[in-house]
Amino acid sequence: MNDATGSPVQFVKPDYWDEACRHLSRKDRVMKRIIPQFGDACLQSRGDPFTTLARSIVGQQISVKAAQSVWDKFAKLPRRMTPDNVLRLKVDDMQAAGLSARKIEYLVDLALHFDSGAIDVEAWKAMSDEDIIAELVGIRGIGRWTAEMFLIFHLMRPNVLPLDDIGLINGISRNYFSGDPVSRSDAREVAQAWEPFCSVATWYIWRSLDPLPVDY
Repeated sequence: MNDATGSPVQFVKPDYWDEACRHLSRKDRVMKRIIPQFGDACLQSRGDPFTTLARSIVGQQISVKAAQSVWDKFAKLPRRMTPDNVLRLKVDDMQAAGLSARKIEYLVDLALHFDSGAIDVEAWKAMSDEDIIAELVGIRGIGRWTAEMFLIFHLMRPNVLPLDDIGLINGISRNYFSGDPVSRSDAREVAQAWEPFCSVATWYIWRSLDPLPVDY
């Protein structure tokens, strides 16, 4: 299987995953019940950072099916999905692929950030989650939720708690509050037991709602 750059997709199990599962099962009765249901399945990262963020922009405010259709058309335009190649594309061709004028602006801004060096992928290794989020939301079209999904699914940071994610809130409601409404403070309180592996717990909460693996 290849990604949009033409490179083979390699799925790598996070090195903290087994430790996280043991910790969560020990600290949280709900996690102890949910985790065994999904066997060896785990969080998986794929694609390069530019492609991952570009896909998130393309998919905004449209259905998963529509997003895939537009992405498939858009990804065929450049020879390889790189910032430099996206900057060379014609606006008419991008519109013909199904992209709105606003999303084209967002994709160009993303490409400019990468192409100019304003985004330094290597620097992220030494940066905190919040510092990376602050850098990403400086790009047009990327909000906090998208930045948090990027931290979880691309950088595979272990302790991200995306409180703006409806699936997480719904999953906490169903698994911890018998379906009653849940506030952000309720969610934070539940997640105290998940530290320092909130990303892993969030992934299992998503799985409890939809057995298909979540993938961004």
